[in-house]
This record gives sequence, C-alpha cells and structure tokens, in this order.
Amino acid sequence: MADIDSVNQQFIRYDQVRKAHTYRLAEHPADAFDEDYEIATLDFGRFLNGDDGEKARFAKDFAGALEEIGFAVLVGHGVDSALYDDMEALTHELFTTTPMAEKMRFRAERYGSVNQGYFPIEETSDIHPDLVEGWVWCRRAFDIPQTRDAPFRPEEFWPKPEYEEQARRLVLAHEQLFKPIAQAMLQGLGCDAHLLDDKLTKTNFGLRFNFYPPMSEAQDRSGAGRLLGHEDVDLFTILPASRTDGLQVWNHRSGKWVRMKAPPGSIIINTGDYMQRISNDRLPSTTHRVGKPTDGSHLTRARVSFPIAVYVWEDEVLEVLPGLGTPKYEPIKAITFHTRSTSKFYGDGYAVESA
Repeated sequence: MADIDSVNQQFIRYDQVRKAHTYRLAEHPADAFDEDYEIATLDFGRFLNGDDGEKARFAKDFAGALEEIGFAVLVGHGVDSALYDDMEALTHELFTTTPMAEKMRFRAERYGSVNQGYFPIEETSDIHPDLVEGWVWCRRAFDIPQTRDAPFRPEEFWPKPEYEEQARRLVLAHEQLFKPIAQAMLQGLGCDAHLLDDKLTKTNFGLRFNFYPPMSEAQDRSGAGRLLGHEDVDLFTILPASRTDGLQVWNHRSGKWVRMKAPPGSIIINTGDYMQRISNDRLPSTTHRVGKPTDGSHLTRARVSFPIAVYVWEDEVLEVLPGLGTPKYEPIKAITFHTRSTSKFYGDGYAVESA
C-alpha cells in the first residue's frame, strides 16, 4: 500500500488512456484551489423536452462543459429529489446497522470486469487507506430486466431483501437517463447521437454506496484522505449531489483543484476512461477525490454518496467513434481495458486478457 504522499504517476503503467498530469492521491496542505471556477450547471430538461434546435444547443453546452473539465451538473433531469433523500437514509441504515460479520459475507470480488460487493474502511483500494466503506452492486444484483436468463436471488447480494427493493427505485430512475445523457454527449461532439443506443440497452452498471464515518482526531491529523484522487473507469457516472461537501475536481487547464458546488436535487455527471478512449481524448476522464468539508463536519458527521457508473458489457469492443479524427487508441475489449486499469487498485492479478 502506498503512503499518504503518493502521487498518481507512480501507478501510470496501469492507465489505458492518456493521463499526463501529476497529483497527490490524498488532499495536502500544499494543494492549490481555484475558488473562482464554477463547474457548469445545465438544465437537462432542454434536451429531454426541447425541440430539435434546443436539443442541439443543450448538447453543445453539455459537451463543451465536459471537454472543459470532464464534469457538469444537471438540473431538470426529472428524478424526484425525495428519492435521493430516501437513498441517503438507506445508505446510513445499511452501513450502521449491518453487523461487520454480515458485511464480510458479501466481501467484494471480481465478477466479469467489476469488483462487486462490500469494501471495508481503508480497504477500498490496495494503494491507499481511504477513510470510506463502500458497497457495489451491478445489474445482476437487481430484480430488473436482464440480458441473461438467470433466477434472481436477493439474498446472494443483499443482507436484507428490502434493501434491494429500495435501491432498485434509484436504478430504474437513473437507467432512464443513460441513453439521453450519452446522446447529448455524442451530439455535442458532432457524432451520431444514437451510436451507443444498442450498447446501453440493458447494459451493465455499478451502483456504489459510500459511507464516510466521522473522522477521529488522529485520522484528521494523519493526512489520510476520505477517498483518494482517481478517475472513473466507465462511460460516465451519475452522482446525486451530496448534502455534505468534500468532492474536489482537478482542473487540468489550471492545475488546481475545484470544490464541487451542486444544488440539492441535482445530479453531477463526469466522464470516465471508457468515454475518453472512444471520444479520442475529446471528453477527459477527470481526476476527483473526496477531501475534508470546508465546515469541518468530518469530525462529527458521516458523509454518504450513491453514484452509479455506466458501463458496457465485457465482450463489447471499445473503439474510437467515427468522425473524431485519426484514432489515438486501438480497439480493445471492455473486460481487458477495464481490468487492466483497475488492477491499479486491486493488484496485478486482477487484469483479464481477452482471447
């Protein structure tokens, strides 16, 4: 495991897209912040409900924001904010009332491309002792339409069946946004907006519940981070805005960190490694991390989040989309790309080479 002063370039050999910048994995007093930069907040209703002209204008704005920093905040997305309140309560209940022995019954292991299951605190990654517990469920962990025929047994994935029923509401709500979000990105890049429609039909995803318990004074002094700086390995991530700040985004243009400020009920969108690869570096996989909130509440109050990462299935091929110039990357199977990248976090034996 790396120490708290480790930098990303120590692990650059694992990356499958270009990431030339250098940053510390954990927040550090010497880090520079751009307090004036504001990540774009856009009304997704313009794309969902607008005419062709309004859709095109939104797509241009959306892709422009993502090209600028890899992040955008969406309002007007149509998901009831009360659902996010329910998910916050569910996340608290899951982590604080489930006995450790029961949590460890679901200890994370690789299935396909994705490490699925429970991650104890300080064990979400092999390279840094993050002060967060995590739990990841992919499509097979939900009683929803599947691409494969298999009986659904909630007890294989959940300590209580009712947790699946509650979390399924979030999955179904966000799955309705997968294609429109991708379509807006692609249209904004000048591509056929529907290039990914088939791949995103009943596609795989990773819903992750994160629970950041209050930090002790010793942890606070240690310099350990709540969640290390990283880039997501996916097409894009949908993250409902948290009640507690701490999310920090790397601005590759200024070389400074930006504190995320998103209104309640909004969703934060960021592009990941899959998208950087197929967009020929047009949409960057942007570094982000969770540091200490500015109000000091990390000493007294837990923080939760529940992002959903949008993937394609393991056998799909990631290749640069037509119309985006001479490809910088060769076609590669998603399982090879994904596991090579995430072996950074889970060990060299995690990588799977496709036939």
